[in-house]
Amino acid sequence: MSRSIDLLKHRYLKNIKENPELFVGIELEYPVVNLEGNATDVEVIKHLFGYLVSDLDLTVEKVDDFGYPIQLVDPVSQDAILFEVSYTTIEFAFGKAETIQEVENRFNNYMDVIQKKLAESNHAIVGCGIHPNWDKNENCPVAYPRYQMLMDYLNLSRNVIKSDLHHFPEYGAFICGSQVQLDVSKSNYLRVINAFTQIEGAKAYLFANSEFSGEDWDTKISRDIFWEESMHGIYPENVGVNASLLKDEEDFFDYLDRSAIFTAERDEQTYYFYPIQAMDYLATTEIQAFNLNGDKIIIYPQEKDFETHRSYQYQDLTTRGTVEFRSVCTQPLDRTFASAAFHLGLLVNLDKLEAYLETAPFFKVFGYDYKSLRRQFSKKKLTDEEETAIIEFSKDLLLLADEGLRMRNKQETTYLHPLKEELGL
Repeated sequence: MSRSIDLLKHRYLKNIKENPELFVGIELEYPVVNLEGNATDVEVIKHLFGYLVSDLDLTVEKVDDFGYPIQLVDPVSQDAILFEVSYTTIEFAFGKAETIQEVENRFNNYMDVIQKKLAESNHAIVGCGIHPNWDKNENCPVAYPRYQMLMDYLNLSRNVIKSDLHHFPEYGAFICGSQVQLDVSKSNYLRVINAFTQIEGAKAYLFANSEFSGEDWDTKISRDIFWEESMHGIYPENVGVNASLLKDEEDFFDYLDRSAIFTAERDEQTYYFYPIQAMDYLATTEIQAFNLNGDKIIIYPQEKDFETHRSYQYQDLTTRGTVEFRSVCTQPLDRTFASAAFHLGLLVNLDKLEAYLETAPFFKVFGYDYKSLRRQFSKKKLTDEEETAIIEFSKDLLLLADEGLRMRNKQETTYLHPLKEELGL
């Protein structure tokens, strides 16, 4: 086995349990908008974070280079409220919970306080996958090394000649997603990744919420294009829907071995460089890297650089023994937890989900290229045949999710109501 695969296995398998208890981890990112239609006033948001420390009794976990709080934590629940890449996006990263209701109650408490405070300055959090005023905002990174590095790295796309990369490297400052993490075991994590890879077409249809006004892209999920046609997508294994189903653990790590490493730390300094596939990383003799001032420096690959490796696949095995589902746009506020409920119900009902997918009529008509199915069913206008088929497919999945939630018996099926109504169930 190659050393790179050794290191990846150590990183991603060390915290997977044999029979984990199933917890729910939810992360929600939101644009903060100026209700007068102008650019978001970042001073308003910075002031909000200072206010939340005292009002909600939160602890400051991180500050930016100027001493402003940028990540707050509730010492009891371990919920974090933070800036996500830019000062115009707020993320709620909830501590693990036993039920969706727990998360919803805490979310509502935070939102009551936040929306009231923002309203004083005519600002508000809105449920959109793209910041509505993305073209008016400055779209600068938070003054913090990790975010500055990310934006600088994405900016390298301007120097990639003859590429089909898009022209919005600052997209990290204005796209927003809704992620859910669920505990998996050594014996089921590949099954989970494979099953959810197959339903990306339906998820595209059910959860699309990021149309982009800046380009004439025929998709309701511009987030996909932003990710896949940026520096993150130079190697297709690094981002998006897996190209094919994984046969076994070796196959999974071979796939992960083709994902990218693009950053390293030396002497507490953060550096970034053109992406190198994990499999080639240790054999690279020297790397021309950049520091946060844009100065060039030569660094040499080290095994410890794998400790900060992360890929951006839509079914992502994390270092915490969970699979993170990363492909859903931030949802309208009246269906905030529909996506979490959908994923949770299907995971609980995994056996039936797999059996259904083996014979699902949908694939017999539209094929098994899961990456292109997602793009096909996020188009702005579907043909009648596509519309009929995707609705039937989505209905079947919703019923399986509903059944899974009933098996849990924690009264979580209500979160699926908005989706059911939309499909006429």
